[in-house]
Amino acid sequence: MSSSSALSSAVRKIKWHVLPLFVVMFIVNYIDRVNIGFVRQHLSADLGIGAAAYGLGAGLFFVSYAVFEVPSNMLMQRFGAKAWLTRIMITWGLAATGMAFVQGETSFYAMRLLLGAAEAGFFPGVVFYFTQWLPRDERGKAMAVFLSGSALASVFSGPISGGLMLIQGGGLHGWQWMFIIEGLASVVLAGFVWFWLDSKPRDAKWLTRDEQEAIVGEIEDEQRRRDAAHVKKPSSWSLLRDPQILIFCLIYFSVSLTIYGATFWLPSIIRKMGHLNDFQVGLFNSIPWLISIVAMYLFAALAARFKFQQAWVACVLLIAAGGMYAAGLGGPVSSFIAICFAAIGFKAASSLFWPIPQGYLDARIAAPVLALINSIGNLGGFVAPATFGFLEQKTGSITGGLTGLAAMSVLAAGVVFLARVAPRERPGGAALRAGVQK
Repeated sequence: MSSSSALSSAVRKIKWHVLPLFVVMFIVNYIDRVNIGFVRQHLSADLGIGAAAYGLGAGLFFVSYAVFEVPSNMLMQRFGAKAWLTRIMITWGLAATGMAFVQGETSFYAMRLLLGAAEAGFFPGVVFYFTQWLPRDERGKAMAVFLSGSALASVFSGPISGGLMLIQGGGLHGWQWMFIIEGLASVVLAGFVWFWLDSKPRDAKWLTRDEQEAIVGEIEDEQRRRDAAHVKKPSSWSLLRDPQILIFCLIYFSVSLTIYGATFWLPSIIRKMGHLNDFQVGLFNSIPWLISIVAMYLFAALAARFKFQQAWVACVLLIAAGGMYAAGLGGPVSSFIAICFAAIGFKAASSLFWPIPQGYLDARIAAPVLALINSIGNLGGFVAPATFGFLEQKTGSITGGLTGLAAMSVLAAGVVFLARVAPRERPGGAALRAGVQK
């Protein structure tokens, strides 16, 4: 088998072997993270947790997530993806199950912090996994497939969570059964991950020796070409002083603001549309995310065909801005329609963004820096729900929050043109690369 044929065969096998599993993992991960959006009304009625406390608790998840994200990803490099991703799934599943037993605001805050710490490292761990298993040209498409898991989770989480909340018995409320069943599902899935996943291509018995050597050789060649353009391996601390990292964090922060602002408050907007039960709210909640899945694949295909990653990210951010601004202008029905439009933009922006820092970063220190970008960016998941909760409790409206989200998306659309998709070469780098390739 020729090296090119072996590489193509390896890439095809890797995608079929790991991508479906990662999508399923992301679905259960996302459900356990955002399912509190469906129980807000019940938390208020049963535990006295008001809008401001709910918003703060929803956002506190992202504080501990940010604190533990980089250390978790560094530990994954030490212990391997198989062991560490399995550990992450078990601990987040147990923490998600524990949400069923909160008694008030304090325990609610504590469990959300614990859940964030448990989940930390999952997303950037998978992103780093792709850098070790797939050539650069394949990572963007793999990311689009992986990120579809969050959109699929948003589609499925409504009907699933709404249906589980109809369960009664055992001295527990329906919302408690929802947390228990969805959390334990993650623990069960962790067992499958342990038996299915491999840490490195050379550990994969489902690849032939030629396929293993081809994929490892391609990844190593990419690193050699990068080495030719750099004097030495950059340190993680030096990259913290790189303005590009700040730009990446700002862009992803803006994307996360909009995603989680919509995620945690959309069920409340839907409830205002009429007399709907939990299951019906869940069905309506799935509509914007179903639309966004189509948009993610469409824009990923357009970006792959018509090169200019920054322009595509800016385009979808402006779509998100228009939708979120319009959501604050009318009643519940028009707001719901506007968020359906906004979802086209902010979910596509999430998938189109990641190939930019992946292409810029040196693979040798990519893991902790990707984790840093993800953790700081995800602090938008703290700011958005906490701000929305405060605004609703103080003013009875979240219109100001929606306008703010629109403004941030417009700002990010401009900033994205400052982001580089490849590192700036030192003088003579092109000639050195040519020598490497000979």
